Amino acid sequence: MTVRTTLAITLAALSLAGCTTFGDAPLAKVEQNIVTVQAWGGTPADPARVRAHTIDHITLHHQGEPFKAGTDPRAYLRKLQTWSRNTKNWADIPYHYIIDLDGNIYGGRDIAFAGDTNTEYDPKGHALIEVVGNFEEVQPNSKQLDAVVDLMALLAAKHKVPVDRIHGHKDYAHTACPGANLYRYLENGYFHQRVTERLARAQ
Repeated sequence: MTVRTTLAITLAALSLAGCTTFGDAPLAKVEQNIVTVQAWGGTPADPARVRAHTIDHITLHHQGEPFKAGTDPRAYLRKLQTWSRNTKNWADIPYHYIIDLDGNIYGGRDIAFAGDTNTEYDPKGHALIEVVGNFEEVQPNSKQLDAVVDLMALLAAKHKVPVDRIHGHKDYAHTACPGANLYRYLENGYFHQRVTERLARAQ
């Protein structure tokens, strides 16, 4: 089966599953709906500990751990921020944006500053998106997929990132991240096609 055929089957299956609402809101509305660090109870990073950068890539990650329904994403983010600073000695949460089970998008590390990673690649220049859950074990739901498309399109438009610079963590490092069940939407072209369509409608 070719990648093109696989993509067509994937798009058809998602449409039947009700995954047809992405792209309804203008990109400006997507940005307005991002939950700020202040709103989820976080604090800004120490500017003396961060690296400034210019975004030229968009890179997808997963949490890599189970995220059970009913878990409070704000509490998760506060815990992640504390762990990142106190245990990893990072300036802040490693990701710029985090997407929960309901497709809500949360701000993380300030996009003006390079993220961090446990692996060997340098994420300077990368806009880092984390989707909660372990996608080696579970499937992303339709709300998460729609939110990924919306956020990738917003970042591509805002930072003038070509769609062919949208990749997954495993494309730069020896890791399973963002998990096989999420990575396949990069591998089969689903995200690239949907982001391209989203950007065309945003013109």
